[in-house]
Amino acid sequence: MTTHRIAVIAGDGIGKETTPEGVRVLDAAARKFGIDLKFDLAPVSRTPL
Repeated sequence: MTTHRIAVIAGDGIGKETTPEGVRVLDAAARKFGIDLKFDLAPVSRTPL
């Protein structure tokens, strides 16, 4: 099975509390449909302009 890697930037313009919930949704969908996802937390977090 192919593993799909997704870079995650916490709070990239949407708020730091939103990003973990989005990852949870993607993880649940991946499990339901048999997709292998790996989330890589990017060590960068910026304030939106």
